[in-house]
Amino acid sequence: MRSLLLLALVGLGAQLVDGSLGMAYGVTSTTLLLALNTGAASASATVHLAEIGTTLVSGAAHWRFGNVDWTVVRRVGVPGAIGAFAGATFLSSLSTATAAPIMSLILLTLGLYVLIRFTVAGLPRDRVGLPLRKRFLGPLGLVAGFVDATGGGGWGPVGTPAILASGRLEPRRVIGSIDTSEFLVAVAASLGFLVGIGSENINFGWVGALLLGGMIAAPIAAWLVRLVPPRVLGSAVGGVIVLTNIRTLLRSEWIGAPDAVRYACYLVVVVLWVAAVTWSLRRHLADRPTAPVAVGPESGAGEPATTSS
Repeated sequence: MRSLLLLALVGLGAQLVDGSLGMAYGVTSTTLLLALNTGAASASATVHLAEIGTTLVSGAAHWRFGNVDWTVVRRVGVPGAIGAFAGATFLSSLSTATAAPIMSLILLTLGLYVLIRFTVAGLPRDRVGLPLRKRFLGPLGLVAGFVDATGGGGWGPVGTPAILASGRLEPRRVIGSIDTSEFLVAVAASLGFLVGIGSENINFGWVGALLLGGMIAAPIAAWLVRLVPPRVLGSAVGGVIVLTNIRTLLRSEWIGAPDAVRYACYLVVVVLWVAAVTWSLRRHLADRPTAPVAVGPESGAGEPATTSS
């Protein structure tokens, strides 16, 4: 029961982040399942089965708030489903001992990308309104879907920054479109895992716990996407993913680092993580537009309006 409650809380928190940032539900949830010594394919299958429900609710909520571009959903989602099915069948063919460190390496790479991308660059806002080309969205969906299934997450970390970097779609519509198209990816990946490892290797109680937490958070996240600063959230989530997967890799048979080395690495990561979040928060506050203060009759006609600090 304690494990189910923890998973429900993780599903809730991960979906709050995913729905407001356009990434990290799968990466965060899979990272936790790997930390609980779940097999790599089983962990990814569990998360993707839960995502069928969470992405459906999230997509509906984003559509309700006007955050979805259906052309982008179609052009990136269909290739994404093909890539996800291929990635699921590939991961299912690997042994657990081989797959776990490979998945952690993929998750670590995605976590570093998220952390660096949002800390250093923030969110590009130029070129909004220009059309996104099919020859860009198709290959992007194929690669993101494959990475998502093999890494237990990656649809958002690959797809969201790539489309944001184009500067052609406003951030909330990027996030809403990626979240909505992920439903197709989750269905295809789940089918691939059911074919590859069978339902007996999946804990459906864990699926239900992640699903419940995610479904509660999905409509809240679709509303929060208008309010929460994505730059700060991206730095925070990226740090969690990096720290957790470095722990998994250092303890794996690949490396087998001694305690002193592991703890030194953890300390370095935490210090850099705190610095990244602090920098992102400062940049967010510095980049906020200042609003003019209204000048009443008592302040004197013709006096220039001041701005808030």
